[in-house]
Amino acid sequence: MDGLDAFLLARIQFAANITFHILFPTISISLGWVLLFFKLRFVKTGQQHWMDAYQFWVKIFALTFALGVVSGITMSFQFGTNWPGYMEKVGNIAGPLLAYEVLTAFFLEATMLGVMLFARERVSERMHTIATLLVAGGTTLSAFWILALNSWMHTPAGFEMINGQAHVTSWLEVIFNPSFPYRLVHMLLASGLTVAFLVAGISAYRWLRDDKTAEVIASLKTGVYLAAVLIPLQIIAGDLHGLNTLEHQPAKLAAMEGIWETQRGAPAVLFAVPDSEARKNRYEIAIPKLASLYLTHDADGLVRGINSFEGKHPPVAPVFWAFRIMVGMGMLMLLVSWATTWQLKPWQAGNGRQLKDWQAKLLVAMTFAGWVALIAGWYVTEIGRQPWLVTGVLTSAEAASKVPAPRIAFTLVMYLGLYAALIVAYISVVFYLARHKKHADKPFGDDHTAGDTEKELNVVNYPEKEGAAHA
Repeated sequence: MDGLDAFLLARIQFAANITFHILFPTISISLGWVLLFFKLRFVKTGQQHWMDAYQFWVKIFALTFALGVVSGITMSFQFGTNWPGYMEKVGNIAGPLLAYEVLTAFFLEATMLGVMLFARERVSERMHTIATLLVAGGTTLSAFWILALNSWMHTPAGFEMINGQAHVTSWLEVIFNPSFPYRLVHMLLASGLTVAFLVAGISAYRWLRDDKTAEVIASLKTGVYLAAVLIPLQIIAGDLHGLNTLEHQPAKLAAMEGIWETQRGAPAVLFAVPDSEARKNRYEIAIPKLASLYLTHDADGLVRGINSFEGKHPPVAPVFWAFRIMVGMGMLMLLVSWATTWQLKPWQAGNGRQLKDWQAKLLVAMTFAGWVALIAGWYVTEIGRQPWLVTGVLTSAEAASKVPAPRIAFTLVMYLGLYAALIVAYISVVFYLARHKKHADKPFGDDHTAGDTEKELNVVNYPEKEGAAHA
């Protein structure tokens, strides 16, 4: 194999690693805040089903956190093995940002997670709640630092090149680079949607298995309502992020839209088969002037095409299709969350069967819908940056190592096999926990009276219960 083959294999290996790794921080970032919500509801109301929900989901949080840590370690090793030119050229910026993430966020999460899991009977209820808050805050702080570095790689600022190496001139400009606010908000909302559908899907799965306890219904509503609120915000944030991309990374934007020629009144391409050799779209279905309207807010606005970035634009087809998968999944999330919210609106505590079985099955099918949208969006972001590793500073080819292709191929096969096994194991364990969850409270059913239901779901103080005693 020649050097080009080794380069492509190294890119595939890193793509496989980041694809696997990003799945888990995306869940832990927002699941920490959902756990805090459950905990605060328990402290405020004394209702045991909120603590039951907390104790169920904290197990999934711990499992997710562990896989995120392990996959992150293997990914970091690749900076040295496959991409030594990266740290050699921009290590003065990347190194400190990665260190800040470990020192300010990871240690905080790891320490307080132990309190969340094992110390509720050993500390006060308030301290346990504070530990949950610190874990949730730590996950978000971790995302802050990682996205600061990733955004800087897309829109570098606050540095100067001295003897072929990047040196910081302003850390504020490095961290708060032009794309960082948009990328951070977009990612945090994506994390929230991923968790919302995870919680709703697993709760619907338990509901279908005739587990209609107060805990399941509360968790189901939390997931559905959270999704219904976040998806419109994500659409707005995505539009703003797109405008920022148009300004700072027009080649990526052109590939996303499938626009080859620079033009005014650019059409919105709904469907096409991009042909990179002919440098045009085949079988195109488009709406005239719509792309210019939503990209420039002017129906006759100028949009630069892919052909104006000859030799310095990303591969068009992967970016084009990944963008449509992301948007399509977002539209599906909007439809499902709003329709289910409408269905749940009149849902009284004792009448859980108002949720149709087919709706519950649809929620189960969309349990990991957030992952699909997330990976598609991440591919748009990362493939769309090519051929640059750091825009205008360092290309991927310049950062690649001289490791022989057979060695990379061997480790790539090992990675893929291991990741496939771990993904199957993770999903299996999540559903196993859902099937074997035991409850102290009774399920809702026809044998419940209105009075029983009122007692179970209304705000009730339980001074005799251990949980309320902690509060």
